Order: sequence, then C-alpha cells, then structure tokens
Amino acid sequence: MLEHGGRLRAAAQRYGIALEDWLDLSTGVAPYGWELPSVPGSAWARLPEVNDGLEQAARDYYGAASLLPVAGSQAAIQALPRLRKPGNVGILAPTYAEHAAAWRREGHRITRLSEGSVHRALSQLDVLLLVNPNNPTGRLIEPARLLDWHDQLAERGGWLVVDEAFMDCTPQHSLAAYSDMPGLILLRSFGKFFGLAGLRLGFVLAAQALLDELESLLGPWAVSGPARSVALTLLNDHEGQRRQRERLQVDGERLAALLRDCGMPPTGGSALFQFCCTRRAVPCAELLARRGILVRLFAELDSLRFGLPADECGWQRLEQGLLECAPMLANLEETP
Repeated sequence: MLEHGGRLRAAAQRYGIALEDWLDLSTGVAPYGWELPSVPGSAWARLPEVNDGLEQAARDYYGAASLLPVAGSQAAIQALPRLRKPGNVGILAPTYAEHAAAWRREGHRITRLSEGSVHRALSQLDVLLLVNPNNPTGRLIEPARLLDWHDQLAERGGWLVVDEAFMDCTPQHSLAAYSDMPGLILLRSFGKFFGLAGLRLGFVLAAQALLDELESLLGPWAVSGPARSVALTLLNDHEGQRRQRERLQVDGERLAALLRDCGMPPTGGSALFQFCCTRRAVPCAELLARRGILVRLFAELDSLRFGLPADECGWQRLEQGLLECAPMLANLEETP
C-alpha cells in the first residue's frame, strides 16, 4: 500500500506521543465542518435506495448533468482503469500516487508528464490524467486548456480524467458543467471540503453511458445508507457551504502568511493546504513530529505539505514549531 497522510497511530507509536496530543496537519481534509445531522433509523436498517434525493442534490451542488455516488473517490480511482483495455496513460506529475498505481495494476503503460510536455505526448495517449488543483503542489490549470486537451483525446476515443478532489473552494475552475461530454471524467471528493473523510463518499461526473458501466462494475449499494443520509442534508445546506468556503479561504491565506513569516514561503497550495519546497524538509518534519505536529513529508521532492489547524490552540502550536525550524532554514539560506 502507498503511504498517505493521516497515519496518526503510526506516528504516535514511533514518537511515543499519545494520539490525543497530536496536531495532525498531514491531510488536506477540512479540520472543521458541520454538526452531524441525525440519521434516521431506516438508513441503518434498510438497504440504500437511490430515490432518496442524493443524486439530484449532488447534481445541483456540482452543476453536473449526470453523476454516480461512490464509496470515496478512491473507489473510482481503482475501478476506472478496468473500463478500458490496456493502453498509454499520461499522468501529470508529481501528483497523488494512487492514480498511477491503479492504472499500472490493470496493465496500462504509464508516462509521467510535466504540464509543458503534454502537447507533445497527447497524440500518443489513450488517457490523460491530472489532479486539479494538484495534490500536493496546488497547481491549478485553467478550464480552457483542459477542454482543448479533452477535444484532442476525444477525437480518438480517448479520455481526460480530472481529479477535482480539492476544487470545492474554487468551483469556477471546475469542468463539472462539461462533464456529460464523452471522454471527460471528473472525480469529486465529498469528505475533504465537508470535513468528513471517514464518511467515504465521492462522486464521478461523466456521460451517463460511462457511469452505467462503472455502476455495473462496482455493484449495488456502493454507498451506505447513513452516508447518503448525511450527505443529502449537507448538500442542501447552501448557507453552511458558504460559511465553510469563506472560512477555509481565510484560513488558507492565514496559513500561507504564517509559513512565509517563519521562513518557509509556500510554492503552491489551495484553501485546504499549503506546499513548501525546502532542502530542510526531512529535518523540519522530524522536528515538528517530535513536538507532536504531523505534516506530510515528500522526501523525494524536498517538500512539505501543511493542512489547516482546527482552532487557535493549533495555530499557536504550529507557529511555535515553525519558529523552532527557522534556524535550520536560515542556515540553509546562508549556505553558498
């Protein structure tokens, strides 16, 4: 299994710090959200049914013509490669590693691409896959460019797959309005923006014919009744969504400013995380961990990704930890 953020129990064991004493900034999941709505007993006792209004609420929220709920976007990541015969798949890198692993597992040939090399490679690809905004760098590619890539792929029966897991705070950049076009497939994560990663819910936005194939592959009752019930309430809470979006945007800017002030200016990010490149990434992550602050280390990229603290106490702990990292960063700047 690939390594991911959020492995708090492993960190607690390694550093001898109790679970409740950690500040976990290692994921891009919103650290706050909604008071959970009550779940009717029937959602627990009966098999899920699709006429509960969830799909319509999700179509309204995303602005999509057709979609399919899945048990977290990870379920779709692993299933989509099974809907095509093995071919050439280009993946904009660096990015979320599960995508390449899933396509390679099903016999597809993977090519890691930079954004600038896509135009040269596109004619040789059956599928182009990217995360937008990218994880972990936060790079956001404009819709017009993506639609141009899609048009070139679709002419030959190819796919453009865009993982929009972190798009909720910037919906104006989403391709959701175009998702019924053949050959365009979007993945949306419910848990990140709504702060409910444990609910295991995501949505695939695509043409209905492809969704029917995917649904047949995944089988019935892919999403639990309680998950459907909670999501339906939150997708209809437009005022709550507005407050969440505003708070995340403010906190994302606050995090970027804090990192800059402490000598670790972000090289990218989104409302849910900030990405910093530094040759002191490994020792900084170690120092923070020994103080009970878990961040996402990408050692091969000499970089760190910081999620958002949930409260003022968390912000103060992070600031103190970053100030303790500052001498290492200052020494790096002085090195010729």
